[in-house]
Order: sequence, then C-alpha cells, then structure tokens
Amino acid sequence: MSEYGLTERGEAATKERALARARVRLDQPRPPRRRYLPEVDPDAFGRFSEKIARFLGTGTFLVWMTVLILAWVIWNIVVPKHLRFDEYPFIFLTLMLSLQASYAAPLILLAQNRQDDRDRVNLEQDRKQNERSIADTEYLTREIAALRIGLGEVATRDWIRSELQDLVKEMEERRALERHVFPLSPAEQRDEDDR
Repeated sequence: MSEYGLTERGEAATKERALARARVRLDQPRPPRRRYLPEVDPDAFGRFSEKIARFLGTGTFLVWMTVLILAWVIWNIVVPKHLRFDEYPFIFLTLMLSLQASYAAPLILLAQNRQDDRDRVNLEQDRKQNERSIADTEYLTREIAALRIGLGEVATRDWIRSELQDLVKEMEERRALERHVFPLSPAEQRDEDDR
C-alpha cells in the first residue's frame, strides 16, 4: 500500500508541475533564457580598435616600428650565421609586417566607421539645434514686428506732449482772435487778470 501511495503522490506532483508549466502568464514577459555563449559588450571591440588606431597614428609607433625593423635587419646581417633567424631576403620580417598591416587596416577602418557614426549623431544634433535657433529667431522677429506695429498705434509721451502743445497754441490763438472781435467786459477782464 505504501508503494501505491508513493506512486500516486509522485504522479500527482508530476501532474502539478505539468499544469504549472501550462499556466504561462501571457501578461508578463518570459524570463530570459540561459545563454550558452558568454555575453560580450558590442562596443568593447570598437573601443579597443579605436585605441589601437590612435596608437598606430602616433609618432611613438613610427619610432618604435623603425627601431624594431632596423634592429631586425642589423641583427640578421651583422651577427654570426648560426645566430641569425631571418636571412637576407628577410622573408619572416615581410611576413610579420604583412600580418601587422592585415590587422591594422581593418582596425583603422572600424575606428573610422565609429568616428563616422559619432560625427553623424553630432551633425544631427547640430542640425536640430540650428532648426530650433532659426525657429526662435523667426519667432522673435515676428514678436518685434508686432511690437513695432503696436507701438505705431500707441500714443507715445512725446507725441501726446506735442499734440497738447499744438492744442494750447491753437486755443491761445483763438482767444487772441476773440479778444479782438469781442473785447472783454470789465468783469471778465478782472477774472482774466486774476488767473
């Protein structure tokens, strides 16, 4: 009986596990799968190639490369024959330089491609900044034009002062004319003198 009970429990546990696997939540993303290959930063090789390309373009590299080649050639010409490792046509040196060139060229191209990508992003940002600057300039131009139009319609202090002065002169001229046409009565003359 105990064997029968264990078998039932084992089958029940297996069924529960199968049901749990079948009940996948569709509203949640799947958990990430286990990766068999190690993950590598995609930009790591690009950064490495840029460092190498920067070094290959320096005077230090040229000096050390020249020193190495001269030492190689001098060693294989001057030292006794049994110590030489690359005889006169220097085939091994040619092979090493070809190998170095075959690696340097793609690394330099990769570094240039990365620089081109950065330049493209910078160019796009500059273009957007220029568009914003142009839009701001156009907006400010429209605002200044609207202010000028508005100022043209608004009476300025100097304009009002000149208009009032013109009105005062005009009123004084009318009074002077009226005095000649209609002389003031003695009572009005007193009022006028009191002022």
